[in-house]
This record gives sequence, structure tokens and C-alpha cells, in this order.
Amino acid sequence: MNPSTAEPQLEFVSCPHPEGQHRMAYWRWGDAKARRVVGCVHGLTRQGRDFDRLAQALVARSAEPLQVICPDVVGRGHSEWLTDPMGYQIPQYAADMLALLGQIDASTGAGIEALDWVGTSMGGLIGMVLAGQPGLPMPAPVRRLVLNDVGPAITWASVQRMQTYVGQYGQYRDLDEAAAAMWALSQGFGPVPADVWQEMSSHMVRPGTDGAVTLHYDPAIGTPVRALTPEAAVAGEAALWAVYDQIRAQTLLIRGADSDLLTPETALVMTERGPKAQLETWADCGHAPTITSAAQIEVVANFLLGA
Repeated sequence: MNPSTAEPQLEFVSCPHPEGQHRMAYWRWGDAKARRVVGCVHGLTRQGRDFDRLAQALVARSAEPLQVICPDVVGRGHSEWLTDPMGYQIPQYAADMLALLGQIDASTGAGIEALDWVGTSMGGLIGMVLAGQPGLPMPAPVRRLVLNDVGPAITWASVQRMQTYVGQYGQYRDLDEAAAAMWALSQGFGPVPADVWQEMSSHMVRPGTDGAVTLHYDPAIGTPVRALTPEAAVAGEAALWAVYDQIRAQTLLIRGADSDLLTPETALVMTERGPKAQLETWADCGHAPTITSAAQIEVVANFLLGA
């Protein structure tokens, strides 16, 4: 492997929130001056290092200079935590991404020329909001959009499942115990080799006390999830469909065949309206595929890097 792609660069951007500002961390793979940018944004309780394998493959395969930006959404990973837990919602996350894209745009020297987006679950909702609102101050429109097991309609059963576990964690004796606990909640990710899961889990923990570890996110990110009502979910779904219908990016929709969040019916409708997404259904996965296997990476890389 080229040394320049072996490890990402950790950087930070200052983002405004109603009470002041917070720092969001992001991981950069590839050429910091590249005008072609791929943003990869993780799911609800995850962090930016989930995309290590995809990012390395994209940088290695790209025929032109490329940078892949993988943020730790606020409250996760190396990003700061918010004082108001109700800030942990899509509007704040989308605003943070605008700040991030502005900083990336300036750092290239000549501005972002092409912008693509890969979003898993929550990261896909953020991508939809950015791609589906033409009035936003984006440095470049989203050209190609990958939605990983997420759409405008999210089943209430999956919300209830999230309400039971998000933020419900303590300390673990070591990484092995934490990895096992996370895997117990992550069967929907599909088959992930033990060594890959261990590596992914190593980025999900931070030191606790007496040699123990705890998960690398603010437990309060679960507060808005637990506050969600069926009525609010229905209203949010209507707003998201309106956003989806405005997306002009070429769109790839990945669905885990066993997903409890994105139904086959919703996925089909997404191929018929708005950007008319190209649908890929992956067997042996639920919510949500990790995009870490060679076959999964091949599908996404071909979509993003193809002519």
C-alpha cells in the first residue's frame, strides 16, 4: 500500500450551534489539495473510521487526485460533545457538514470541483438534506450520492429498537469485551470477519478508568431518539420525501436484504421518484452493511469512480 494511503490525517473544523461553537473532527484520506472530494458519513452510534477500507480503495483506484473526508459527527469519536442533547439532530449535523465543506473548499486552493457523498443510515439522511435543498450554500452540488440502507421512510419498529440501546452503555473490561457487546447489537451489519470487526471496534472506544474502556460517543445522542413520537416520525417522513424528490444527484441505494429500517416497498418507491435511485440489494445483511468486503467496496467504487 502506498504510504500516503496507510493512515488518515485527523483534522478539525469549528461549527456554530445556538449556544456557541463546537469542534468537529474529520479524517482525511488522500490529497488535501484534490478538488475531487468524497464525503463518507457514518450511522447513529458510529464514527468516521468505519470507512477506512472504502476510503483507501477509492484513493488507490482514482485516476485523478482525490480526497475522502470521513467526519466524526458531533458527539462521536474525536468530536466535541454538545451541552444541549436536543442538538443531536439532522439540522445541526447538516449545518456542521456545510462548515466542513466550506473549510475543505478553501483548503484546496481552487475550490471543490466534484463532490460525492456516501452516507450510512444517519449519514445518508444528512446527505439527502444536503443534496435535496438547492438553496444551501454548498461549494459544489452533490454529483453522486450513495444511500446505505436508508430512505425518507424509516419503520417505527426500527426506531423503537434504537430507543432501547442508543446511549445505553457503561464500561467494559477491555476492547474484546466492548467489541463483543457491540457485535451483539450489530448483527444487521452482515458477515464481518473477526479481525475486521476488532479493527473497527478499536476506533469505537476510549479509555475509561482502571484500564477499562467505554464507547466513543456521548450517551446523550440517544435523547432525541427516545423523545421521538410516531406523530413526529410521520411529519419527518413527509419532509424527507419532499427533500428526496428534489435530489438531482445520480443516486445509488444499497439495501440490506434483511433490513428492519428500509423496507423493500420504500426502496422500490425510491427507484421510481426523485433521483430514481439505482437499487442494490445485498444478501446476508440487515441494517446496515459495513461496505468493508471487497465485493461491497467494488460496487460503491465503480459507482463513484465510473465515467
